[in-house]
Amino acid sequence: MKRVFKNRNSGFTLIEALITMAIIAILAAVALPSYKDYIIRGHIPQATNGLSDMRIRLEQFFQDTRTYAGACADGAAAAPPTSPDFTFTCTIAADGMSYQLKATGKGPMTGFTYELNEANAKKTSATPTGWTGSDSCWVTAKGGRC
Repeated sequence: MKRVFKNRNSGFTLIEALITMAIIAILAAVALPSYKDYIIRGHIPQATNGLSDMRIRLEQFFQDTRTYAGACADGAAAAPPTSPDFTFTCTIAADGMSYQLKATGKGPMTGFTYELNEANAKKTSATPTGWTGSDSCWVTAKGGRC
């Protein structure tokens, strides 16, 4: 009994390789923007938590002194925190009875600005392209969701 072997080359054809690369490119085009938004949403709590913490410390300072004046100075009770992705600022009114807190994004969070005042009014005054701001809450997801 004689065996007949066919001479077949094993491997992929050029068309098969191109189709595989096209599928990978399509998946990457869909997945990468979603991943980038996921990463950005993960950095937002640095701003919201920092502002909330400053507000608590400012209110404690006010309970002790009956004024906000001097509370945001370096080394004071409500000195702005440090963050790798946000710069915090605190503005006290001249009469010492109100304040405006602001977290401005830097690095990957450039374009975001979150605000908070003594009435606990939250505001997203600036967002990058593709995001929607809000005058009544802190935006935590694309489309203006709070």
